[in-house]
Amino acid sequence: MASPAPNKAEVLLADASATVLGPLNDKTKKILSKEAAVFLVLLHRTFNKTRKELLQKRVTRQAELDRGVLPDFLPETKHIRENDAWRGAPPAPGLQDRRLEITGPVDRKMVVNALNSEVWTYMADFEDATAPTWDNMINGQLNLHDAIRRQVDFKQGEKWYRLRTDRRLPTLICRARGWHLDEKHFLVDGEPMSGSLFDFGLYFFNNAEELVKRGSGPYFYLPKMESHLEARLWNDVFNLSQDYIGMRRGTIRGTVLIETILAAFEMDEIIYELREHSSGLNCGRWDYIFSVIKRFRQNPSFVLPDRSSVTMTVPFMDSYVKLLIKICHKRGVHAMGGMAAQIPIKNDPAANEVAMSNVRADKLREVRAGHDGTWVAHPALAPIAGEIFNQYMPTPNQMWVLRPEVEVTANDLLNMNVPGKVTEDGVRKNLAIGLGYMEGWLRGIGCVPLNYLMEDAATAEVSRSQVWQWVRHGAVTAEGQKVTKEYTLRLLKEEATKLAKDAPKGNKYATAVKYMSTQVTGEDYAEFITSLLYNEITTTSANQPAAKL
Repeated sequence: MASPAPNKAEVLLADASATVLGPLNDKTKKILSKEAAVFLVLLHRTFNKTRKELLQKRVTRQAELDRGVLPDFLPETKHIRENDAWRGAPPAPGLQDRRLEITGPVDRKMVVNALNSEVWTYMADFEDATAPTWDNMINGQLNLHDAIRRQVDFKQGEKWYRLRTDRRLPTLICRARGWHLDEKHFLVDGEPMSGSLFDFGLYFFNNAEELVKRGSGPYFYLPKMESHLEARLWNDVFNLSQDYIGMRRGTIRGTVLIETILAAFEMDEIIYELREHSSGLNCGRWDYIFSVIKRFRQNPSFVLPDRSSVTMTVPFMDSYVKLLIKICHKRGVHAMGGMAAQIPIKNDPAANEVAMSNVRADKLREVRAGHDGTWVAHPALAPIAGEIFNQYMPTPNQMWVLRPEVEVTANDLLNMNVPGKVTEDGVRKNLAIGLGYMEGWLRGIGCVPLNYLMEDAATAEVSRSQVWQWVRHGAVTAEGQKVTKEYTLRLLKEEATKLAKDAPKGNKYATAVKYMSTQVTGEDYAEFITSLLYNEITTTSANQPAAKL
């Protein structure tokens, strides 16, 4: 879907204008119509002030954590946690059975392949699996628009990609970007719009009524929240949006990814804020580990060993999973499991069997714990994960598993008793993964296969944060080497040389090294690498002639 030379388009409103600083053509105007732009402006003007205030609360909270103040369950919301009477919304049409979900980016090929997979739902990801170039975001919206209307078939070379017609397609769920990200290609009153509101607004405005006609609805995954107040903001967005188009409140549903340590202390409250629109919670495992490292990065008590040692069975992860399942089922909503990121190893049957055995073990753990469904990143994993869930959960969900025996305290959620060591191999792998992902992201690719794992922004965040943490606190490897700034930068250079040697011309490793070298020395630390790199992939063209939407 090639775009013509960029134009700047202005949507003139009563008292100000919205400005598009990105390529426009007839296809993108189908998505970003003047009517859709007016709706986006309304969202921005109504909610952006609150969004920015909530982001500032994150900064204030970080300062408290840096002083050694540890999180706990909120005393002011104790009445919500202890009230057994309230419930979230019952499952919406198409969401009763979510035992297997596939996740991935929103390019046209992925959309067709995901909807043809043997799964119940497809989470179309505008966040961690998508680099937010203008073309990616707009074409992703166009691809979902066409898929909903069964008009997404296309030909690539000699091969046709067509939606299957022999069964009902998986229910579509859209993941918008987190509250922290901006959309710099769309300005309202001269200010970049929230990426969250942009992604949500376009998908909802263009598709909500069509989705309901086809028997489902506008469903969303909501990422990276850190408090119930951030969930309240989403609920307010949902109410205004439904009222704006005359849709019944409660038609929108949102599943919240519990992928920050602070949100884990407010899971009851998050469901409560969204209860009319809630579809439950999800265990976002890699972002959760990233959040633990990030939020407690100044505290030496939270230093973790190699990423491979931080499994779902270590104390703080196990406690988080158990509490999430208990809370969700108490409130009558889904408790979704995490990602199987493995990719089939076609040229090594023995290694492939080991990898697939790990998938089976992980999915067996999830279904036995009480999860109502799980994620896979590759269609080939769907039969494996589906077989496990079908065998051990023959019902659409297991919300009747209430786990009354589970008692999780604040200390349990913060228990960093994780066996394992820091190794040079672990340092090198983290550097290579961070570089490999950042290089792909800088080329507009948000989901990168590395070492037979599908790495996204979350795993890259864990990788660079662990190295930062080890340098900051003077970790010593199993080989006896202190992890210093000089040692890390030397290994970074070595890993970059190896990666660039086999990379094609035009690769972005030099730029990736430039940014990565600022993030692994125990000094500067960006809240998100996606925010750090974002200006490198913007295509704003403010000096081009204006063209009206």
